[in-house]
Amino acid sequence: MKPIHVGLLGLGTVGSGTIEVLRRNREEISRRAGRDIVITVASAKDLSKERKVSLEGIELVPTAGHIVTRPDVDIVVELIGGETAARELVLKAIEAGKHVVTANKALLAKHGTEIFAAAHRKGVMVAFEASVAGGVPIIKAIREGLSANRIEWIAGIINGTCNYILSEMRDKGLPFDLVLAEAQRLGYAESDPSFDVDGIDAAHKLTILSAIAFGIPMQFDRAYTEGIGKLTAVDIKYAEGLGYRIKLLGITRRVEKGIELRVHPTLVPARRLIANVEGVMNAVLVKGDAVGPTLYYGRGAGAEATASAVVADLVDVTRMATADPEQRVPHLAFQPDRLSDTPILPMAEIETAYYLRLRALDRPGVLADVTRICADHSISIDAIFQKEAGEGEEQVDVVILTHLTAEKNIDAAIRKIEGLATIPVPVVRIRLEELL
Repeated sequence: MKPIHVGLLGLGTVGSGTIEVLRRNREEISRRAGRDIVITVASAKDLSKERKVSLEGIELVPTAGHIVTRPDVDIVVELIGGETAARELVLKAIEAGKHVVTANKALLAKHGTEIFAAAHRKGVMVAFEASVAGGVPIIKAIREGLSANRIEWIAGIINGTCNYILSEMRDKGLPFDLVLAEAQRLGYAESDPSFDVDGIDAAHKLTILSAIAFGIPMQFDRAYTEGIGKLTAVDIKYAEGLGYRIKLLGITRRVEKGIELRVHPTLVPARRLIANVEGVMNAVLVKGDAVGPTLYYGRGAGAEATASAVVADLVDVTRMATADPEQRVPHLAFQPDRLSDTPILPMAEIETAYYLRLRALDRPGVLADVTRICADHSISIDAIFQKEAGEGEEQVDVVILTHLTAEKNIDAAIRKIEGLATIPVPVVRIRLEELL
C-alpha cells in the first residue's frame, strides 16, 4: 500500500521531535498503521537554521501556505503555534480535504468549535492528542477508553512550569520570584512566563478536556483563571503542616446547575497520588461513575514526549482515513448533533472548601468576630489554627479551613473580615479540594 504523505508546518522542538520519532520507529509505526507514514514536505521561517535532526528527503518550503493545499499531501501537521495564522492554515487545509494533526491548545480552546464543524462538513479528521499533557494519552483515554462512563469530574496538573515552581517552593522554602528565575535559567519557563504562571496555558488545556468529557462546545472565554504569582512560601508551609499540598489544578466538574471550568491554586490532601506529582511532570485525575477515579501521569512537554502524541495521531488518522466518516470517533467524543448546551457556571456559584489565612492583631475577641461573620454568610468552619505570637509580636497568623460553601459566600465574608480594625492586611484565600 502506498505511503501516507505528511506536510509538516513548523520545524521547532516538536516538529524536529516528530521527524526523529517517525524515522527511529518507522518499522513499528508502519506495522501498526498498515502503511508507511512519511514526511515529504515541511515549512519553517528560517530554512538555513541548523537543526539537530536530519532533514534528508524532506522538501523545505518557506511558507506553510504552500503545503496545505498540495495534492501530494494527505495529512497536514500544524506545529507553528499561535492562533490567527494557525487557524487560517488549518481551515484552508480542511477545505482542501486534508486531515489535520495539531498540538495547538490555544487554537482549539478558542476556535475548536468552528474547526471541528468545518472538518465534519468535509468528512476529514482533526486529531489533537498532543494539545494536552504532552505524551500522556489523556484525550484518547477520555474519548474512547472511558466512553462507557458518565464523567463526573476532572482535576489535572497540566502545566509543568507551575508544578516545578510549586515543588521547589515547598522543598526549599523559597519565594516565588527566586524559583521562577531558576526555572527560566533551566529552560522550564519562558522569558515572559505569564502564559504559564497566570494559568492561561492550563485553562486552554482544561477547556479541551471539559469539552470531551461532557460533550459541550469549546468555551475558553468562560473559564475562570487564577495563577500562582501571589502564592507565598508561608502558605505552602502551613498547608504542608495541615496535611495538604498546593497545586495549580485545572478542575472541570458536572453539577446539577451546570459545569465548572476553573484553574487556580488548590490545597489537595497530601495522601492523594496527584498531590505527590512533582517537578515538571503532568497528571490528570478523571472520575467516571462506573470506573471511579483513574490517574494519568507522564511528561507534559518536551520534543519527543509531545512528538509521541503527534505520531500516535498520525497512526490513528492513517488507520481511519478510508473509513466512513460517520463511523469515526467524534472529535468531542459525542456525536456532533448531540452536543450539550449545559451552561458553564460563573465562579460565584461554584461550591468548594477554602483555606483562609488572616493576619490578625493579637487581641481578645478577634476570632469571635471572624467566626460570627462566617456564620452570617452560611460558612461552616472545619478547623481553626492560630500561631502563637512571638515575643514582642502584635500580630498573629490565623488559618481557617471551611467546609463546602459557595464562592459568593466566601467573597462576602472576606470583605467583612477585611473591614475589621483587627485585620490589618488582606485575607489570603486558597480553594481546597478533597478529590474523592
